[in-house]
Amino acid sequence: MNFAISQPLTTDRLVLRLFTADDVDDMYAYQGLPEVARFLYRPPRDRARCAQVIERIGQGTHWKEDGDNLTLAVCRRDAPGVIGEVQVTLASAHAAQAEIGWVFHPGHGGRGYATEASLALRDLAFQQLGVHRLFARIDADNTASERICERLSMRREAHLIENDRDDRGWGSEYVYAVLAREVAPAEAG
Repeated sequence: MNFAISQPLTTDRLVLRLFTADDVDDMYAYQGLPEVARFLYRPPRDRARCAQVIERIGQGTHWKEDGDNLTLAVCRRDAPGVIGEVQVTLASAHAAQAEIGWVFHPGHGGRGYATEASLALRDLAFQQLGVHRLFARIDADNTASERICERLSMRREAHLIENDRDDRGWGSEYVYAVLAREVAPAEAG
């Protein structure tokens, strides 16, 4: 059984929905940027790779085995196009633990879109996917994502020192987390 949202999620300003083949150029517009890929510990994606990813994630997820992932395109309600994405990945089916993440085009930064979309996904994870503990792993230099974690009522649980390496050298990471019982659902738009 695939878990695919039957209707897009909406917030005051955003629509979160599954990706379609028509979204390739929009995804490439941010996934192809070095400044975006820097915090993802991988090289920027080319357009062909974006098309492959969309083909894989566009159907939803089974949401029953470790590694199952739900990735949603984030669109503004008042303008066409995808401005970013949010995702939740089942890290442990047995322990009902999932990792949340977000990637947005820098041109849409500083407006609260990532927080708004991530709050909606957090609530979906707890209320519909049965997640007990939601966590985020972020680069210690990514202060914008730190602020998002805090707005999601997450606490910093770990500071991993030089735990990953990319072409710039060693990088450190924070782990933030929140339990389902610790948060009330955000208001739906």
